[in-house]
Amino acid sequence: MTVPSAVPETLRSALAGLLDGLPPRQAAQAVERLIANYRGRTPTGAPVLRDRSDVVAYAAYRMPATFEAVCSALDAFADAAPGWRPGGHVDIGGGTGAATWAVAATWGGERPVTVLDWAEPALALGREIAAAHPDLKDAEWRRSRIGASLTVESTDLVTVSYVLGELTEADRASVVDIAAGAAQAVVVVEPGTPDGYLRVLEARDRLVAAGFHIAAPCPHSAACPVVPGQDWCHFSARVSRTSLHRQVKGGQLPYEDEKFSYVAATRFPVAPAPSRVVRRPQIRKGQVLLDLCAADLHRETVTKRHGDLYRSARDTDWGDAWPPADR
Repeated sequence: MTVPSAVPETLRSALAGLLDGLPPRQAAQAVERLIANYRGRTPTGAPVLRDRSDVVAYAAYRMPATFEAVCSALDAFADAAPGWRPGGHVDIGGGTGAATWAVAATWGGERPVTVLDWAEPALALGREIAAAHPDLKDAEWRRSRIGASLTVESTDLVTVSYVLGELTEADRASVVDIAAGAAQAVVVVEPGTPDGYLRVLEARDRLVAAGFHIAAPCPHSAACPVVPGQDWCHFSARVSRTSLHRQVKGGQLPYEDEKFSYVAATRFPVAPAPSRVVRRPQIRKGQVLLDLCAADLHRETVTKRHGDLYRSARDTDWGDAWPPADR
C-alpha cells in the first residue's frame, strides 16, 4: 500500500502556523476559487493568487500536494539520469515555492535558485517560508509576468508546475519554448485531469521538437500512444491531509491522493524506463496485472511461476518503472 511521503519538517512547521488569524470562512472561500483554477476552468491573464489570504490558503491547502507530485516526477527523472545533479534551478510560476522544496529534497545541497511568479504576495510568503531551509535561504524571488515576455537566464533545470492552466494557449507555448531555450532539463507538472494531460502533451511535443530527449514518464521520445479523448496519462501521489484539507473537504481519511500529469525532458542522453506502470496494479490470487506504456499500451500478467519477478510485481506501484532495475 502507498503511504504518504514525509513533507520536510521545516516546511510542515512553517505551513502549520499560516492559518492563525485567518477566518475559516475566508480561507475556505479562497480555497474553493483556487480549486476552480487548479482544475483548468478559468484560464486567465492575471495572477490567480491575488492577496495574502489567497496565498495563505493556497500554501496551506495546495503546497503539500504540489510538493509530493513534483517530488514523484523528479524521482522518476533522477532514475533516468543517474549521477546528474542540477547546478542551478529556475522555477517558472513557482508561487510559494513547492517545486523548489521538491528539487532540494531530490538533490540536496546549495545551488542558485530563482523563483519567477507574477503574484508578489506569493513570492513574499515563499521567501518567508524558504528562509527556514538552509539550501533555499539565498534563493531569489523575482516578480515576472509569466508569458511571452518572460526572461529566463541559462540554467541546468527549469520546473513549470501547476501554472500552464492559468495561461492562454499562446503564452503556454511561449513559456515552454523559453524554458527549453534556457535549460539543460525541463520538468512540467500539471493536474492529473484530461485537460492537464493535454497541456503536458503539448509541452512534451514542443520539447521534443526543440531537440530534447524524454526522460520520464515515457519510455521513449516518439509519439504518445495514449489517444486524447479516450484516456489520459496521469499518476498519483499520496499526501497527508492538513487541517485545512479537513476543514474544506471533510472526510475521515488522514490522507488523499494527488493526481498529476508530468513530463521530464533533457538536452543530454538519458536512460528512460523500459516501460512504466500507468494504472494501479491489480493484485489477484497468484497473479498481478500490470497496465504498461512502452512503445504501445499493453497489459502484462505476472504470475507465481515468474518467481522473483512476481514478488517484484506485488510491490510495484502506479507510476513505477517496469521491470525493476535489478531484473
